Amino acid sequence: MKFGIKYRFVALLLAVAVMGASILLVTLYSQRQAGDLRIRLSQVESESFRIADEFRDHFRGLNNLLQRYGIEHDTGIWKEFLESSHKLNGWLSEQKPRLTTQREKMALQEIDAAYKEYLETANEVQVKVSSLGQRSASLADFNPLRAQTQHIFDLGQTLMKAHYDSRKELLNEANITLTHLKWLVLTALGLLFLFGLAMAAVVYRDMIAPLRVKLVESQSLIERHEKLASLGMLAAGVAHEIRNPLTAIKAALFIQQKKFLPGSQEHTDAKLVEREILRLERIVNDFLHFARPSDPELTTVSAEVPLRETQLFLAPSLSEARIQLVLEKAAPLFVRVDLAQIKQVLINLVQNAADSMTQGGTITLRARRARKNLPQGETDVVIMEVADTGEGIPPEVEKRLFDPFFTTKKSGTGLGLPIAARIVEKHGGALQYQTQVAHGTTFGIVLPQATQ
Repeated sequence: MKFGIKYRFVALLLAVAVMGASILLVTLYSQRQAGDLRIRLSQVESESFRIADEFRDHFRGLNNLLQRYGIEHDTGIWKEFLESSHKLNGWLSEQKPRLTTQREKMALQEIDAAYKEYLETANEVQVKVSSLGQRSASLADFNPLRAQTQHIFDLGQTLMKAHYDSRKELLNEANITLTHLKWLVLTALGLLFLFGLAMAAVVYRDMIAPLRVKLVESQSLIERHEKLASLGMLAAGVAHEIRNPLTAIKAALFIQQKKFLPGSQEHTDAKLVEREILRLERIVNDFLHFARPSDPELTTVSAEVPLRETQLFLAPSLSEARIQLVLEKAAPLFVRVDLAQIKQVLINLVQNAADSMTQGGTITLRARRARKNLPQGETDVVIMEVADTGEGIPPEVEKRLFDPFFTTKKSGTGLGLPIAARIVEKHGGALQYQTQVAHGTTFGIVLPQATQ
């Protein structure tokens, strides 16, 4: 896996991990928020009701003591009333910090003020009852206390209502918080889903799709080798059936040519037949070389040797077509090759380059070092290149460039490049090319680098 693919894959994994951690944190946070809301709600639920209920109970007790005192005139009852009122007053002071909202605190303050007025009125009633002697107090004597008692009970209801409103506000706040948390979790899940899709797309694009392409290429290569094997068997029969008649025809033609006068029509026709026979022999030989290439006899040579010999052999004829064949100097690089076979490949590539340069130009021969993947694995290689300044290879031709018998030349067999590719494969290398229409083409013979 390439570094870029690894980087994107790891980045997506980290993003998914971060999103998963975010969802976990949001869940924990929502649980904490829900817990806090439950605590606050239970506080509101208990404190205000408890305070209101306890205050009513204490206050009823005070009223009962005061009524008993008005009937019995017992100073002990009054003393008990004063102690109870003092306790209730202290109890009210203790409850103030426990209330949770401002409305509840204000309601309790009003109760406290009304209670103080109540105590003052109760003292006045006590003085009046004491002055009656043994006569019991009438209901009219308690009228002021009755009104204040009702007012205090009404304030208790106000405290209850303040509690109810506080509880309602807390519930609304809880609903809003839970709604926000719900959308936050849904958003995080959506992002996690999108990151998961992105990771799946990256895995498919950078891992699965290339493997599928390689599988298709491997299947195509297997099919090609199977076809070549069948072609090899066919080649043996074709060579046997064609070569023998060609040999007999050539021999008969050689005998007949001696009977024809130079310049006669018969002599001209015989020369035409001779050329066509030679063409048939060349086609048969190319066919055999393609179907059953001979094993190379490898020797270690400098990559410059076959390039220089190719230049010396072809430069004179190419110069007549205004094509310059140039050999670039390079550092010594060594390869193990069959010199004759590699020269055959280079000659074929140079001739193809020359055919694409109808207006003249330059063909450059050079060797360079690189690192490539070959059938035996990634290794240091030497690339012997043939670069031209011709018209390039059109896309429709490029698709069939290495197909046997496909050619754009009138007298070509369509076996030159397939034979060259087979020879290079026999050397444990590969034949590669780069082309651009109207700018030229560069073919490269990729071979494992050897030591001297």
